[in-house]
Parts: sequence; C-alpha cells; structure tokens
Amino acid sequence: MEYKDTLRMPKTAFEMRGKLPTKEPLFQKRWKEADMYHKMLEKRDGAPTFNLHDGPPYANGDIHIGHALNKILKDVIVRSHYMMGYRTPYIPGWDTHGLPIEHAITKLGHDRKQMSVAEFRKLCYNYALEQVEKQKQGFLKLGVVGDYDHPYITLTKEYEADQIKIFAKMAMEGLIYKGRKPVYWSPSSESALAEAEIEYHDIKSPTIFVSFPVVDTKGVLEGDESFIIWTTTPWTIPANLAICLNADFTYAVVQSEKGKFIVLEELVDSLWEKFGLSEKNIVKTYKGKELEGITAQHPFMNRTSLVILGDHVTADAGTGCVHTAPGHGVDDFNVGMKYGLEAFCPVDEKGCMMKEAGAFLEGQYVDDANKTVVKKLDELGVLLKMEWITHSYPHDWRTKKPIIFRATTQWFASIDKIREKVLNEIDNISWVPSWGQTRMHNMIADRGDWCISRQRAWGVPIPILYAEDGTPIMEEAVFEHIAELVREHGTNVWFEREAGELVPNGYTHPGSPNGKFRKETDIMDVWFDSGSSHTGSMVASGEAYPADLYFEGSDQYRGWFNSSLIIGTAYYGSAPYKQVLSHGFIMDGKGMKMSKSQFNAVSPAEVTKKYGADILRLWATSVDYQADCSMSDEILKQCSEMYRKVRNTFRFLLGNIAPEDFTKADLVPVEKLDDLDKYMLIRLNDVNEKTKKAYEEYRFSDITSMLSNLMTNELSAYYLDYAKDVLYIEKQDDPKRRMMQTVLYHACDVLLRAWAPILTHTCEEVNDFFHTEAESIHLGEFAPLFAVENADAIREKVERLLVIRNDVLKALEEARAEKIIGKSLEAHVFLHVSDDDNRLIDEMLGERLAQWLIVSEATLTNVELKPYEVAQIKVEVCNGVVCPRCWNITESTREDGLCDRCAKVLK
Repeated sequence: MEYKDTLRMPKTAFEMRGKLPTKEPLFQKRWKEADMYHKMLEKRDGAPTFNLHDGPPYANGDIHIGHALNKILKDVIVRSHYMMGYRTPYIPGWDTHGLPIEHAITKLGHDRKQMSVAEFRKLCYNYALEQVEKQKQGFLKLGVVGDYDHPYITLTKEYEADQIKIFAKMAMEGLIYKGRKPVYWSPSSESALAEAEIEYHDIKSPTIFVSFPVVDTKGVLEGDESFIIWTTTPWTIPANLAICLNADFTYAVVQSEKGKFIVLEELVDSLWEKFGLSEKNIVKTYKGKELEGITAQHPFMNRTSLVILGDHVTADAGTGCVHTAPGHGVDDFNVGMKYGLEAFCPVDEKGCMMKEAGAFLEGQYVDDANKTVVKKLDELGVLLKMEWITHSYPHDWRTKKPIIFRATTQWFASIDKIREKVLNEIDNISWVPSWGQTRMHNMIADRGDWCISRQRAWGVPIPILYAEDGTPIMEEAVFEHIAELVREHGTNVWFEREAGELVPNGYTHPGSPNGKFRKETDIMDVWFDSGSSHTGSMVASGEAYPADLYFEGSDQYRGWFNSSLIIGTAYYGSAPYKQVLSHGFIMDGKGMKMSKSQFNAVSPAEVTKKYGADILRLWATSVDYQADCSMSDEILKQCSEMYRKVRNTFRFLLGNIAPEDFTKADLVPVEKLDDLDKYMLIRLNDVNEKTKKAYEEYRFSDITSMLSNLMTNELSAYYLDYAKDVLYIEKQDDPKRRMMQTVLYHACDVLLRAWAPILTHTCEEVNDFFHTEAESIHLGEFAPLFAVENADAIREKVERLLVIRNDVLKALEEARAEKIIGKSLEAHVFLHVSDDDNRLIDEMLGERLAQWLIVSEATLTNVELKPYEVAQIKVEVCNGVVCPRCWNITESTREDGLCDRCAKVLK
C-alpha cells in the first residue's frame, strides 16, 4: 500500500502560478460582457450613495504611471465602498481642449493658417477622441470598474452647453468681467495662462541698480538727488512709470563721490559696499510718506516717474525704492491703479519689444532686450551696478519656457466677490491629508481674479457678442440661446456662423442700430472646462451635488480642486465636494521624479505585460501614496513576492476545503469550535474590522500590511502549519478536522472579500473556486464579524500559549543549528513552565501539545532546564521509529510501522 495515497492532501485546480498577464484580460472581457458596472448599481438600487467624482485626465498620449496610481486608488475606493453597502456611481472623464492638442495637430503636419478655425477644430476634435479611446483601453487593463462606455468628455455638445450656462449665470451675477491688467503670458504659447498652468524653475537673471534723477522736488528735496531703483527684469525699464516707497520706512539722502542718492537708510552700508563708493555722508532722512508725489526723470524715455507708496515694498532686498511698471506686474498694477497710472505694456504677444519701448529695442525678444537695456543704461552713466542672481521664476508648464507678466485685455472671473464664501466653504470640507485645508485656504486668500480667456482656437468660446458700439452683451436670453445652439450643434457653431446668426430671432440692441454684431474670439481657460465637471457630468447624470469625494494629485490644489471650488461655489453657493483626498508624485528607485524627459518613466502597459495588473494594484496600495512614493523594478519584485505568498495561502485554503471534501453543510457552529480555532476567528474579526475602517479612511497600505501579515504569519506560519497534521492525516469527517476546515472556510471568505477591492482579478479567480458570490465577488459585501463568546479570555489564553510556542521555536532552531535534530518532527521537547502555564496547556491542548508544537513528543517536567523568555526548554532527538504515513516518530511495534493513530484512521 502507498500510504501517501491515503493522506487527504489539498486538491484544487487553483494554480500556484498566477499567470496574471494571461488571465487578467479574460476576466476583463467577462466583466465587460456581463456589464458588471450596471449590475453593481442595480444591486445597490435604493442604498445610500457614495459618489467619487472623477477628475478628468488630459487626453493626450498613453497613460503614465501617475495615471495608473490615480485610477487604481480611485477604483479601490469605489469598490471598497460598494462592499460596505453603498451605491457607487463612477463616471470617468476626460479633459480634451487646450494647447497640447493644438500642438499635436500641428506636429502631424497640419498648417493652422491654411484652414479655417472650424476646420482646425474638427481635426482637434477627432484627435482628442482618439486619445480618449487609447487612454480608456489603458485604464481598463488596470481592472477598473466604471461607466467607461458613457464617460464625460469636455468636448461633447451637452457638456459644452452646461459650461456656457455656468459662465452665463456667473456673468449675470457680476462675477465675469473684461479688464486690462497684467497676466501670466506665455510668449512660447502666445496666450495668457492660469496660475495652475505655471511651474517654477530656477533661472539666472541680471539684477540692476539704476539712478533716476529728481525733477519735481515738491518743495521737499533740494533737486540734485537721484532715487536708486533695482530690478531683475531690465527689459521692463522702458515701461517704468513710477518708483514705489514704503510710507513707514526711513529713507536717507546720501552724499557720494557720484552724487546724492536716495535709498533705504538701513541698507546704506551694504549698498555702498556693493556700488564700490567710498564717500558716504547721510545728508538728511525722510519717511517714505514725505516723498510721495515727487517725480524723477526716466533714464532714456521722455517722461517722468512718479514717487508713490505701497505696502508691498520690503527691506529684505534691493534699495527700498521699487521700480514700478504697472503693465508688467500685479503689485505694480494694483498700486499704479491707486495713482491713476496706465497699464503700459510695450511688449507684443510673442514677447518682443514694440516701438513704444524705444527704437533701439524694437523687435528684440525680452531676453535680448535685457542686454540692450543694461548696455544703454551703462552708456548713459546711470547704471550703478549689474550682477547675476539665481532665483525661482515662473515657466509655462507645457512649453517649459519662461513666461512674462504682460498687461492685456482679458476676461476675468472675480474672486474678490466670492472670496469669503469660498473660504467659509473650505472650513466645512474634510481634507485628507489635513494640511490640504491650510494650503487651499492660503491659495484662495491670496488669489487674484482669475484670467479665464485664452488666445487659442481649440476650446469652448467665451460666449460674448459685442454690439456695434463695442458693448459686450450680457443678457440672459442671449446666453440661453447660445447655450441651446451649442447643445444642438456643439461649439463649432460659434466659429462656423456669423455673429448675427448667434443671437435670438428678432433680437435688437440699442448699441447696434444697424443690427450688426461681432463675437469674442478668445476661448475659455481649460480649467474652467474641467472645473465645470460637477455640473457637466455629476449633476447632468442625475447624481446629487456635492460629490462625496474628489481625489487627485497634490498639484490639483492649484488646479482642479481650485477651479471646481470657485465655479461650484459661484454657481451653487456651496463647494462641489464634501471631502478632498490627494496623492503625491511617483519617484524612481533613486528618488528622482518620474518623467519622460528624464527617461525614467515606467509604463503601466509594460508592468501589466510583465507582472500583471494585480501586481501594479498591490504596489499602488502598498506605498504611502499621500506623499511622494517610489516605483522601480526592485519594488515590483517585492510586490510580486508578497502576491505570491497571498496567492499560495489562498491555494492552501481552497485545497483543503474542496467541494468534494467539504461543503457549507459541514461547517461547525462557532460556539462548538475549540478555543484554538475560535482564536483564529477572533483574529479574523480583528483584521476584518480594522480593514473596513482603513478602507473608510483610505489607509490602503495599512490594509495590505494587515492582510498579508495575517496570511503569512498567523495563518501560513502558525495555524495552517499546525493544521496540516490534522487535515492530511485524520479521517475526512473527523470532528477536529471539520473544525479546522470551518476555520479555513471562514478565513477564505473573510480574506477574499477583504482583498477584492485591491486584487480584483485574483479574487475573482478565487471566487470561481470558492463561490462566495454566485456571479462575481465584486457583487458582494465585506464579511460580517463572527459572534465569539468570551473572546477576550480566549485571546489572552492563546496569546500566552503563542509566547510559549515562540520559546520552543527558538529552542528547536538552536537544536537544528547544533545538529541535534533535522526537521522538527525528530524532536522530543521537554518543557518546564509555571504552574499557571501548566494548567493553561492542560486546559487548552491536553494531549495535543506535541501536535500543536509540530514535534513528535512533548513532555512537561519540573526539572530545571535552559531558560527562555517564559519557559525552560530542552530539545532531544525523539526515540522510536518514523511512521511511514504521518512521519511522526512513534514507539509503535506494529509490523507495518504505522503509529496507533494512523492505524486507527486506516482501519
């Protein structure tokens, strides 16, 4: 007889190897054919709703690892809340307008100047939809669930019409206006930019100190003095209209060998050293407010500069006399308006100097003009010092080139009028991490009015028509008519029709006696597009406002979180979200931020092809995603190893509760289980409860850690190891075996449901063998807790036993190292423990002590032995013969060599 054939070894077709890249597409196909998303919604019809509103990625190029992190974590949130019992609608979205798509079309060989705007826009439209489809397929390969057959896309007619209605309501309430002021201007894009489209990089700039001779003293000065201004942008000197002082600072008139100079008194010593001046005699001092209204001669323009006062003037750099060009800076503009100064801007849309800057500068790009201006000032003898500094400077986030501040006529959304309301809303939102509240509060508190116009072709037009006299028409009936035209035809109707065809039939305006109109040519900032998604997607699809959660990268505090908050508060009177969650950026194994330009980016497609999407999902939920997190091949290998252990544990569980061996009818009631078995249910309860709480609080790394530790340490390394002796050797219906199988069954059920939001494909595969849910594990809920009486007492007893067991494991390891034994079944363990522990062992284990310790014999003794943490232990080689069936050493003298236990089982 082959005794191995009599053992009840695990039997399952659940494979040891995951083969995820091969299997996952099959599950994705199954879910699509079953319309799993709508089945999930149908099953939760009438349940409370948890709505995670998707922030739209930009539709341009293949998805990158940042996309993958974002979509995977959103999917985990959606699936986990579904398993908590919520109805979880999830409509993915795409941001599809803007400059990158215009550039992409140009790179494809299309000359925008050789076609109409409407024709160019059609090319952009088709290209954007191609990108949406490409990215959609990339997301679906991650195993995500959502209404991907009906996403929201910012270029659709319905979405654009809703966006125009939002603009219209804000305009009618006085929150939209046209004005001339300095804005972020990108010469490389030839367009105004929003704050969210700016990123900062260090650049090297010339900083200059220039003298402006006094012209009109206002009876305060002598007339032979000069103000010393400084700037890091010499090209703005032609636009200088004023010199700004701080009213409360003390300024000194200082005699030098080059004349009398006026600077901040506390900076005299450091400036004289910088200028290389030896004579330093303070003639007189004045408060800044005493010098207001004095004028000084511009170094090379035929005009004077007015001395004005401003709170933005500080003493930490420069001279305390701030060069002021209202057309090239926000502070300059704001203080200039108080003094009636114009926003003079002699720079064109390409960043080149115009003739108003002076003939010697005309046509020069601002960087080149820097050199020319410095040279001119030096020739005129008014340049006291030029030096180079490295400082942080704003750049266009798309072209990566420096921007300029340039006064232009633009459309703005007023922040001032709703600032207090928005700030109050921020206080009512839950922010995760909590620092998000302070960050957003400061951004809104400090934010100027939002420039929403862009000088581009591909986007939603600013729906303003002008009368013949130039009056912008802001009338509800006109806005409503335009919105309905867009809802029917899309925004290309704005570019295909004449202005007169865009007004309602029979419409007249006093400013257009001849019935003629013209239309605005600027489009809306794309952040206005995406910031309207709460209406164009969420409300339009019938979901309640506000959303339960917005979740994006931390850069969206100045982007989508910001624009959505402003627009939502302006339109509805309240924030569009109840809670905001953010994640960090992804770094490579060396701590460098991943990007294509650094050639260190990891493609999600490559990862899923090599490892499988579940490995990528395990990575995303294992890292501290709220901070910057790392990704490398080494890290993925570690995730693969964790996955392997999880999968093998599931395989062991399935193999020992195979349907032909064990069914639900064989489950032993909880109250009839041994305390050792009940303890495992108590531990399952602990982890189950903590896992649900962690899902609620988005602590995903805690979940993967708790679940993998339970499976690897407490199950595989302890309970399952100890259970093998019973599961394999006893009769099929042995009561103790059925108890252990009951624990294994419950463990599989709890763990399968707990892992399901993360390991979506693997858990569906496990469910195919386990049948927790008839059709899909993703239509189920988290497992309920077990009712275990006297749980605390049982926990205390078993945990004490486990401390004793740890001492035995140390002793066995030492005996193995000393070559006393090989495997643990060769051991005879002698234990000397306290009287209390003796009684505990007798109560909990009785004659099963050796079996529990996985040794052939265990003896309790009063003899003093080698001390360990809580027990005294000695390990000897067990005497006897090895049972050919169970491999335990026995003193049996049976002819077949079987131990009494195995002989009884086989009888």
